[in-house]
Amino acid sequence: MRVLESIESGFPSHQAWDELVARDPRGHLLQTWAWGELKRAFGWIPVRLAVERDGVLLAGAQVLYRRLGPFSLGYIPKGPVVAREDSQQTDSLRALNALWKAIHSRSRRLRAISLKVEPEWYEEETSRVDRLVAQGLRPSKECIQPRRTIIVDLRPDEEQLLARMKSKWRYNIRLSVRKGVIVREGTTEDMATFYDLMRITSERNGFGIHSRDYYRRALELFAPSGRSILYMAYYQNLPLAGLIAYAFNGQSWYMYGASSNEHRELMPNHQLQWRAMQWAKSKGSTQYDLWGIPDTEADSATASLAGVQRFKEGFGGKVVRYVGAYDYVYSRPLYWMMRKAWNYGRMLPGIGAGTPSWT
Repeated sequence: MRVLESIESGFPSHQAWDELVARDPRGHLLQTWAWGELKRAFGWIPVRLAVERDGVLLAGAQVLYRRLGPFSLGYIPKGPVVAREDSQQTDSLRALNALWKAIHSRSRRLRAISLKVEPEWYEEETSRVDRLVAQGLRPSKECIQPRRTIIVDLRPDEEQLLARMKSKWRYNIRLSVRKGVIVREGTTEDMATFYDLMRITSERNGFGIHSRDYYRRALELFAPSGRSILYMAYYQNLPLAGLIAYAFNGQSWYMYGASSNEHRELMPNHQLQWRAMQWAKSKGSTQYDLWGIPDTEADSATASLAGVQRFKEGFGGKVVRYVGAYDYVYSRPLYWMMRKAWNYGRMLPGIGAGTPSWT
């Protein structure tokens, strides 16, 4: 086995990297090459590390580094990934051990204060968590990605999907169509309109948003591979709402959404979500992630977050909870100072992926 780094010559192609991610049954969009390039455009340093044996990639991780003066912070969103074909657990463990050794080596060379890891593992997968702890990582209360979400099973046909929704949600989808709300696919030319809706949503619900260029790049970087879609909802040519969704590796995600304060009684968001689910099915996705609900009752205290949860629950999905964040500390004094000053999300706007309230 040997470890390859993307900043060195001879690293596999973009396609080979994404194929490795897709060979993990839960290989996530946030580990794809394009996601790393999106983050690079906004100040991050993406480093991909892969363990290879006889020309086959066995495991890997895309690590994002952010410079803080002479130091840096490391972050692995929804990784590492392990190829499903590696059926021998001993090989997987050897590959992961080699991968972690390389990650720590690179992090130290970049003078990382700490490394935050948020795997795509469910909280009941305790054996996987034990492996993280064995590598010296410790649980962190500071999650970047939502720890709890709702996932809709897309394997049933459309009639069954509608039947699993709350009756009011089915009614609202049909009402939106009946009242003349038109949903159509957008392009980067619609980004100014989408961003105006994002600003309205931000002001209404009290959370920060990314720049307009961020959303444009987040759409166009994945468009050539057919992995992203922008849907816009209009009523009499007035933009009411929009969303950006993604599909990869049999999964799909609703990541960014926005809506106007006008004609909310026409329920454009219900129709938008339904159209996004139909698109996801057409891309071969077997699940649709509504990307985040509050993790605790305290989180649900605000009306906006409680409303978000009620809205997402109506689509008939299953609530899942992930293992959360784990930190590896390279400099304890600096780590302590950093935690006292800011949490990761406030300190580094744009680290997350989903709706801005999670970043």
